[in-house]
Amino acid sequence: MSDPGPSTPPPVPPSPATAGAAPKAAAVKAGPKAPAPPAGPPDPPPPAGQEPPAFVAALEAALPGAVTHVSYWVGDWTLVVGVDRLVEVGTWLRDGTGAAFDFCSDVTASDWPVRPQRFDLVYMLYSTQHCHRIRVKTRVADGEAVPTVSGIWPAAGWLEREVFDMFGVRFAGHPDLRRILMPDDWQGHPQRKDYPLEGPGELVMESPHEWLRLRQAERESDIR
Repeated sequence: MSDPGPSTPPPVPPSPATAGAAPKAAAVKAGPKAPAPPAGPPDPPPPAGQEPPAFVAALEAALPGAVTHVSYWVGDWTLVVGVDRLVEVGTWLRDGTGAAFDFCSDVTASDWPVRPQRFDLVYMLYSTQHCHRIRVKTRVADGEAVPTVSGIWPAAGWLEREVFDMFGVRFAGHPDLRRILMPDDWQGHPQRKDYPLEGPGELVMESPHEWLRLRQAERESDIR
C-alpha cells in the first residue's frame, strides 16, 4: 500500500482575542478628526434675573455704544469694549458716580491665534471706595497698537509692560514701553501660543540659562 503522506492539519479558528483585530486597526488608523482650535472664550451673558450693577447702566447711558457686550461668569462681571473707546470707558469707570474704580489690580491677555482679533486684553479694576470689581476686555489684532491706560491708573504702566513682554501687544503713548521680565534682546514673546517650546529660535537648547550664558560670553568677548 502506498504512503498517503503527511496529513494536513485542520484550520484553527481565530481566537476571541484576535478576531476582529484587523477591522479595529483600520478604525484606529482612520480615526476621528482633531477638533478645531478654540476661537476664544464664550463670554456668556448674565442669566435671566441677574441684573448688572447700576454703574453699568449709567456707563452705557453716558457713553452710548462704548460697551459692546456685558458678560457674567462665576460671579464676575465683564464689559467688552472696542479698542477705540478703551480710554474713554476707563476714565468714566474711574470718575463716574457709583463706579469709582481707582485701582487697576492687573492687566493680562490671552492668545487665540485662529481669530482675526488675536488677543483678549483684560483689565481687572477695583474700587477701594465701594469694594466692588469689574473686568474690562478689549479684542486686539496682532500688530495693532492699544492706547495706554497708565494715565488713568499709574499702576497699569508696569502691567502693560508685562503684556508687551509676554504677548507682544504694543501700547501707544506708554511712557516707557520695554521688556520687564525677559532680556531686552530676547526673541519672541513666551506666552504666545505659537512660541516654540524649545525657546528662542536662534539656539535650540534645553536650558534658557545656557542661552543667556552664551549671550553674556559673546558680549564680554566684544568688550575685550
